[in-house]
Amino acid sequence: MAANVKTVKELQVRLIANHFNDWMGLEIIDLDEEKIEIKMSWREEMISNPKARVTHGGILGALVDVAADFMIAAKLGAPAPTVDMRVDYHRAASPGDLRAVGRIIRIGGTFSTAEAEVFDGDKKLVASGRGLYYTAPLNK
Repeated sequence: MAANVKTVKELQVRLIANHFNDWMGLEIIDLDEEKIEIKMSWREEMISNPKARVTHGGILGALVDVAADFMIAAKLGAPAPTVDMRVDYHRAASPGDLRAVGRIIRIGGTFSTAEAEVFDGDKKLVASGRGLYYTAPLNK
């Protein structure tokens, strides 16, 4: 991993320093050179339609963004601002824990690209996407 991020514990602290990520209850469950896995435990607030009882697409999109961004953070030492993102929804996500898996596509000098997939409790793919992140060194 990058010199700035030595442990999953340190990256977890950085992850939940963002109040929205903390509200979602995100937990890094695996990290290696190729991928990061982030778990979101089920909460009733995730329901988009009380009659259909499916997870809101915004939750799935947020998981795509966070997993992709924090794989970049694992490599570069800090999360990066999202410039552009695309999410594809493959099936409705029923109530239950979700798992997002993020991978780097390319680290660049100014922009980097990463992707993520979101799986439901039955390990079925419910959403996937790709993000472009601003990774140029910021002027201080």
